[in-house]
Amino acid sequence: MKQFWKLLCLILGLTAGVFPAAQAQRIIVAADGSGTFRTVQEAVNSLPAQAAQPRTIFIKNGTYHEKVSIDGKNNLILKGESEKGVVLTNAQARDAWYCDPQSHANDWGVATLNMRNSPDVTLENLTVINSYGFDTKGDAFIDCPTASGGKKSISKTGHQMALRTMAGAIRLIVRHCTFRALGGDTVSPWDVEAGLYYFVDCTMEGGVDFYCPRGWAYAENCRFICHNMEAAIWHDGSGNKDEKTVLKNCTFEGDDNFKLGRYHRESQFYLVDCKFPKNMADADIYQAKSGPGTPLWGRRVYYYNCHRKGGDYAWHKNNLEKAIGAPSPKQITANWTFGGRWNVNKKAVALAAPAPTALAKDSAAERMLVFQRSVGGWPKAVNGTKVSYEHPLTAAEKASTRKDADHADATIDNNATTREIRYLLAAAQRTGNMAYRNAAENGIRYLLKMQYPNGGFPQYYPDHSLYRHQITYNDDAMIRALSILRDLVEHKGDFTLVDQALVPQAKLAVERGVDCILKTQYVQNGKLTAWCAQHDENTLQPAKARAFELASLSGDETVGIVQFLMGVDNPSPELRKAVVSAVTWLNEVRMPNQAVKDIKDAAQPTGRDRVIVSEPGSTIWARFYDLESNKPIYVGRNSEKKNTLAEIENERRAGYLYVGTWPEKLLTKDYPAWQQKWEKGSSKL
Repeated sequence: MKQFWKLLCLILGLTAGVFPAAQAQRIIVAADGSGTFRTVQEAVNSLPAQAAQPRTIFIKNGTYHEKVSIDGKNNLILKGESEKGVVLTNAQARDAWYCDPQSHANDWGVATLNMRNSPDVTLENLTVINSYGFDTKGDAFIDCPTASGGKKSISKTGHQMALRTMAGAIRLIVRHCTFRALGGDTVSPWDVEAGLYYFVDCTMEGGVDFYCPRGWAYAENCRFICHNMEAAIWHDGSGNKDEKTVLKNCTFEGDDNFKLGRYHRESQFYLVDCKFPKNMADADIYQAKSGPGTPLWGRRVYYYNCHRKGGDYAWHKNNLEKAIGAPSPKQITANWTFGGRWNVNKKAVALAAPAPTALAKDSAAERMLVFQRSVGGWPKAVNGTKVSYEHPLTAAEKASTRKDADHADATIDNNATTREIRYLLAAAQRTGNMAYRNAAENGIRYLLKMQYPNGGFPQYYPDHSLYRHQITYNDDAMIRALSILRDLVEHKGDFTLVDQALVPQAKLAVERGVDCILKTQYVQNGKLTAWCAQHDENTLQPAKARAFELASLSGDETVGIVQFLMGVDNPSPELRKAVVSAVTWLNEVRMPNQAVKDIKDAAQPTGRDRVIVSEPGSTIWARFYDLESNKPIYVGRNSEKKNTLAEIENERRAGYLYVGTWPEKLLTKDYPAWQQKWEKGSSKL
């Protein structure tokens, strides 16, 4: 057969050895209909996912008003007829994107050109524009179901991505391309674990952090145009100590007093032979205030032969000798940048790939990875046994647990999922093992998925059987979930490790959660009071859970809710009123001069008992209060209300906390401090 094709090639005048199977595929896109397709997306969709040889989509000059998404395609070249002649344009504010919680669960689709799970893609001779800021006259106020109050302000200069790559879109080559936006994050190649990005002869324009790679990035002969005073360039190198962003022979320009760059977490900058304008601010690349503190690997910002028109600033003097290995300017090449992971310049000396390093491990974190469900959350118990990470797992236990990954038992009850997220992030920080961070991020995504549009959280997801579908404040389940998300939004502690693409979603989730809390506060005879342990997810009214957990007001869960609300910065009048009303209610229902005692009692079925006794100076509160009378109620497994603890069965009386001192710290310390901070000088609520 091979000889046949050679003979046919000779007859047809083709070069010997070029067979149809080896010919690179080429598709033509033309807006005027003269090509195979009219849109770039149609051309992308026409291609199979995998190919051994590069496929080229050649785009004729024209303006293409479309979003383009490349998902799961390798060996692909998008080549324009000319850089200025081929324009891909779309208007999309990232903040508006998240107003659709069902379709827009993450950044996928937020940019004009979107890529994920697509290695070895080349972009050439293209202009890619996110025109939202250019098209909009000013800030907009739009309908937004995910925002508190259903409305949201969208800034003309907020995040507007022209290029957004996600995990798996590695070894990206970009030549002779222009990326434009008025807002931030114009060029966002984000894969902090494995991102490898190569830009040459490109123009990038935008607002804050408009060139913001994560991982390894190299830019040569590029032009940067900044329209924000905070920062032009940004880097996240927290996935590997060797990660870096290199800018070589690049020029900068922008609005008066723009700053060169900044970082929030681990990063590494090399600027070689770069040219700065006279109107650039006298400000070195700096750590943003919202960053996590001193980077583990220190400040790593290096310059060589960088000059400013009108005179150099002192901070960009040569300092390569301070970098690890003290590289010479000639050593700083694209291949050097990627450290042998990708020898993108085939004409230069190829570098050997780095030797794999053994990752430090945490035994409890390793067990958490085993128990994580495919939906992202964790169970609280398996086959009736409480999940514990204290003891080693046998090979058989690991295998059977992993096999059960699709079981629908993930929950936020009893601190499940939220404890794993916090522990795994701490373990990732201690060990540098990013598998723990990835698992925690999947846990956070689980929390975002399980939240109802009205802001409430069910006890379980996706299992909504029995009472598991109800909005669950019981045992602080919803409050723990919201606290995780708020810590992410506020970049607290170990949450600085988390993929910052999750922050906008988390911010909206917290806003919805607060709105739900305010709407579920029980109104009794026109007066705001407290919360039930469970609320109906549709009517938002108090609801029954287990037989002994009737619809009632809670002297326990109300405390956690109020403490969470007090953590809101610059609280609205509505929120302040909710806090004050709940505290007033807790003071009104206190049980003074009483205490609860656990005693031994051989006459009882459990051999012990729990009793309420008189004790001057002590105060307790009931777990459950009647919705109308505010009187304490005690309910056993028969679901009958009783007026005293002694009237219910011993098994419940001694095994469940019907009374406690939960509000004590809130009322004596936390609330007075909050009141002094926020209520002083405000009008009476």
